Amino acid sequence: MDEIICAVCAHSESNHVVVGHLAREKPEGKVLEAWSGKLHGSRLKLFDVSSGISELLAVKDFTEIIYVKKAAYLAASVMRKYVVPKVEKIIVDERKVTHSKLMVLTEKILLSPINIDVKLKAENVDICYPPIFQSGGKYDLRPAAFSNDDVLYYDSGSVIICALGAKYSGYCSNVARTFLIDCTAEKCYAYKVLRQAHDAAIAALTPGSMVSSSYQAAVAVVRDKAPELLPFLTKSAGAGIDKTNSDKTNNDKTKEFSLWLADTVLICKKNPEVLTAFISKADGDAFYSFDEDNAGLPSMKPALKADVTVPVKPVPKPELMLPLRENLRSRSRTPKEDLRKQLQSEILKNKTNEAAMRGDMPGSNRLEIQVDKQNEAILLPIYGITVPFHVCTIKKVEIRGDCNRGVYVSITFNVPGTTASSLHATHLQNLIFLKAATFLSKDRSHAVEVIKSVKILQKGVTERARRASLVSQERLQLCDGMRRDRIQFSYLWIRPLFAGRGRKFPGTLVAHVNGFQYSASKSEKVDIMFNNIKHAFFQPAERDMITLLHFHLYDEIMVGNKKTRDVQFYNEVMDVVDAVGLKRRSAWDPDEIEEEQRERARRKEINGHFELFVKRVVSVWSQPTLNQLGLHFESPSQKLGFNGVHGRTTCFIVPTPSCLVQLVELPFLVTSLREVEIVCLERVSLGQKSFDMVFVFQDLKRDVVRIEVIPMTSIDKIKDWLNDINMKYYEAKLNLNWRKVLKTLDHPDSDKNDRWEFLNPDASDSDIENTETEDEKYEPSDSESGSESDDQDSDSESVVDSGEDEVLLAGSNDDDDGAESWDEMERKARDADMEMGSESDSEDERRRQREKAKRHLNLQHSLGLPHKRQRAN
Repeated sequence: MDEIICAVCAHSESNHVVVGHLAREKPEGKVLEAWSGKLHGSRLKLFDVSSGISELLAVKDFTEIIYVKKAAYLAASVMRKYVVPKVEKIIVDERKVTHSKLMVLTEKILLSPINIDVKLKAENVDICYPPIFQSGGKYDLRPAAFSNDDVLYYDSGSVIICALGAKYSGYCSNVARTFLIDCTAEKCYAYKVLRQAHDAAIAALTPGSMVSSSYQAAVAVVRDKAPELLPFLTKSAGAGIDKTNSDKTNNDKTKEFSLWLADTVLICKKNPEVLTAFISKADGDAFYSFDEDNAGLPSMKPALKADVTVPVKPVPKPELMLPLRENLRSRSRTPKEDLRKQLQSEILKNKTNEAAMRGDMPGSNRLEIQVDKQNEAILLPIYGITVPFHVCTIKKVEIRGDCNRGVYVSITFNVPGTTASSLHATHLQNLIFLKAATFLSKDRSHAVEVIKSVKILQKGVTERARRASLVSQERLQLCDGMRRDRIQFSYLWIRPLFAGRGRKFPGTLVAHVNGFQYSASKSEKVDIMFNNIKHAFFQPAERDMITLLHFHLYDEIMVGNKKTRDVQFYNEVMDVVDAVGLKRRSAWDPDEIEEEQRERARRKEINGHFELFVKRVVSVWSQPTLNQLGLHFESPSQKLGFNGVHGRTTCFIVPTPSCLVQLVELPFLVTSLREVEIVCLERVSLGQKSFDMVFVFQDLKRDVVRIEVIPMTSIDKIKDWLNDINMKYYEAKLNLNWRKVLKTLDHPDSDKNDRWEFLNPDASDSDIENTETEDEKYEPSDSESGSESDDQDSDSESVVDSGEDEVLLAGSNDDDDGAESWDEMERKARDADMEMGSESDSEDERRRQREKAKRHLNLQHSLGLPHKRQRAN
């Protein structure tokens, strides 16, 4: 910097070098602050060139004019569609809202134009200055004014000033309006003079004229209409009047008042164009009156020195008022008699609505099925009486067949004793319930409409109940930094998918102060709080076609219209479906080699982007405010992975340091190992090609997690892994009915110490004797008949039905002193079942087993294979 300043001074012959700068712009940032300090500390003479640059940039081109018009349209739209209705509602509801609160709410609307149906890009929108709201005798007409924390004052005689400025692509606009509430004739006349002066100043803005001529035109109007107000006119070319009223009134907050009008004007060749004329400043839109006696305002010029006393009347209650546009505006007053009739009509309407809310049925001259959408009920005509039924009591509604007389509408209800019903209380058993009702409808279209309406109401009730069960999350705190400084990842897909259009477009994942936010469109957004993340996974594309980030949450959240505890963001490294020609390609084909090289390069590039995002997020999680959450990303170990069936889908399951996961196929599998108590390996015996693995949790009320059809070649690797993580596992030759087992073990009288020893085949004789009484509760199943039927099992079928199978263990009631071996007890139990028939198997099930054995024997005979003789039931 010193070298630059010396070089500038060296090129000047005089000792005083003049350098132009923008005095109003304060330097921001270390570089600019250092540069500003160097300039002010040197011998250079600084000169403010702000006005010259403003004149240079005053003339706008076509593109700049479009930007200014968009900014003015946004400002006027916010004023008309949000600010004015918001202030009116506050007055009608008699609410206490501060000026600063209104400023914050208006600023949010300005930055989100879509909320007021203004189709402008939000990233191009900004504010020129914080919105200004002033009332109650404290006014400041400077552009740098700020909204204070006082409550909006709207009593009789009050004046409310609202001003805001919008910016689009760096080009600004401004609009300001003043609203008078039950004001005196003096204030109303002052506003009329101000509006005339404002119009005169706009009309004087013509090409080639002096800017001061606009201000002089406003001064001339004020001097002619109200010369006593001229000393209070602002000194700049604005349109504001700042006046202190010396009249004696009953409220100190009405002594001082200000009037402010501002518009954005485009100077054209012929007449100036007011770009913010979208919001009116006419008298009828600025004067509000709650006082019926003084509804008509005098049109003549009032005596400003006279004492004016305005009786203050309380604001009527909202339910007794007419609509705001018809009741508050002084220009739309009606005679008193008509007003009384309208008020009586409103009172009658309110009483009618109250009667309907007390449960009165909607009237109808015909006996027909009706749908009450407001109360979410269906009204059925039964014996000439309309009987309401809530949609939650309906199990199914459908049309059953047509006839010459019409169609039949069948309605089935939820009653106690059915599987879908929740009415299982004992005090309801002696009551009589309506199970089904059938109606004949002559109008098929009406019947179809009724069924459609009922299903829509049921869907809405279900959706509301699903959302009501969600745990409330903290509010997402957005980061205030520049867009380029945010930690974000673009072009990511999400699972579960959004409904509708959201599923067709990728989105952006952004890390904010206390959570992530994913947005695929303006309406589809998902917030994930950091304190709700239980496990975070990063899985690069190694053997799969996608690279992913997966978050397993403590509490469920809504993704679109789906409630989920697992949210995943991924990117495909290559197309999953590739077109393959009929010709066989050679391994040395140059095109094939080049394509593989491109695939490896793309895989490496995408993995690198994910790794960079993960590192930046981890740096945020390591901060002191978030370090207590203990968040970190885990990567699955592909070397320890194995194939298995989860959720009826064959998938590759891999362990992580704290979980066992499957993150590629739906449904996802995330099993937290710190919540698991034991692991049971089922169907482990000689001759088996596959086995099953069951995870039993410490909370015995939770359902077990089952992974089926795991190749027997992976059993040693799985056992070593379980030993490495200090997990106790057991082996069983058969499948267990875990629901009944866990229900028995969760009994308060059960032994907590050795409750899993019945799964240990190597238990001592004393252990077996101690658990004989407990083992007698379980019966063997004929679905697996020992080693003789092991060879008949198919490794592609699952022999598990956790909801129907019985416990496959049996005890011995032998009175001998020495306990029998496990194999001997199993053989005796199997022989007893073969002779007597299992109580758990029905006749149909035994017949299916005999037919299966016959088919297997025929297959072995056709292949010429030796087979063992089977014993039929």
